[in-house]
Amino acid sequence: MPKEIERKFLVNPELLPVLENPHVIRQGYIPTQGTATVRIRISNNKAFLTLKGRATGLTRSEFEYPVPLEDAEKMLQELCVPPLIEKKRYLILYRGHTWELDLFEGDNAGLIVAEIELDDENEAFEKPPWVSQEVSFDPRYRNANLITHPYSRW
Repeated sequence: MPKEIERKFLVNPELLPVLENPHVIRQGYIPTQGTATVRIRISNNKAFLTLKGRATGLTRSEFEYPVPLEDAEKMLQELCVPPLIEKKRYLILYRGHTWELDLFEGDNAGLIVAEIELDDENEAFEKPPWVSQEVSFDPRYRNANLITHPYSRW
């Protein structure tokens, strides 16, 4: 079963390197009754349907499938809870790990988070100098929660 193990951190923007080649992301969430999260994402004209299970520690099940762009646009408009999450993502390689740096827009403008995906919950990694407080277990920083409780209203 595919697993996602990720840690999430806040960022000190003053220490960031020059950022280039953003992935422009729009994503939304389809309401569910259980503990699963169902996401539709469009990033640089490619679309994906992602299903995520409940987290145990830092680990959770994750299934991701490509979908036709036109279908994803309709899903975002017709099935997802508004507003959509909009952000620019930058991939930064640091000491053997790829960090995903997300600069949020819209109601979440000003929020910058960095995520690292690991092979094991105990995998060692070195934090870049621009990474600050860990927020992996703070539900406010989950994208699905930023729809109903945006950063601008904290």
